[in-house]
Amino acid sequence: MSLPVIGVTLDLEPAGGYAVKPWYALRQNYCDSLVTAGGTAIALPYQTDVAALLDVIDGLCISGGGFDIPPTFFGQAQQHPLTQLKLARTQFEWALLQGALQRNMPVLGICGGQQLIAAWLGASLVQHIPDTFPDAVDHSPTGNAERAVGDMDAHEVRIVAGTRLHQSCQSDRFQVNSSHHQAVASPLPEQARCIINAYAPDGVVEGIESIDHQFCVGVQWHPEYQRSAADRGLLESFVMECQQYQASNRLKQGGTRGY
Repeated sequence: MSLPVIGVTLDLEPAGGYAVKPWYALRQNYCDSLVTAGGTAIALPYQTDVAALLDVIDGLCISGGGFDIPPTFFGQAQQHPLTQLKLARTQFEWALLQGALQRNMPVLGICGGQQLIAAWLGASLVQHIPDTFPDAVDHSPTGNAERAVGDMDAHEVRIVAGTRLHQSCQSDRFQVNSSHHQAVASPLPEQARCIINAYAPDGVVEGIESIDHQFCVGVQWHPEYQRSAADRGLLESFVMECQQYQASNRLKQGGTRGY
């Protein structure tokens, strides 16, 4: 059986700097970590025919980035002054996520990807952590952001027993990196189709998962840096789910992907 193909979403940057035209961006370790975990990774350009993209992948990884989910996507009208939007990206990822979950395709959301999943499943977001948690640890360390995300222990996470995330990480608590100023709001609304699977010691939500899908997990930290056995376990569990989805699809399609 071939390796499962996992689509990874791209950031979109405006013209200027690297190129005179708008350009896509993706940190290399998003793809490298999925390959190490046993998959094949491809980047997903923005296009209106999301079904065509979903037809060629076995799993979806929604990456993070330096932007926020528009408040209207989670039922809030007022926008925090520090909120930064990339509406074209969010609209594309929203449609991609909807299509993936309609197929019960495995989905992993990282940082902003986790927040998008939460909003799609009916949860709300805290638009700026210090406003709601004045005594919170620093979830967005100052200085070199890339160093903060990749090389530093920001805080501990506590994994909720019995969740899919706990099954994947095989750990009750471990240290994670961090770079975000928004988070999933707790408690969840009654209509939300997800549960919280991880918290920081200050009570900030660090992970969620769908209650309606085989594997739809979001985490607020960046496991693609593979800094712990728990991170590697999460990625390997996700890739294994993508492998199973691939095998199931091939059986349905008589041994082919359908393209």
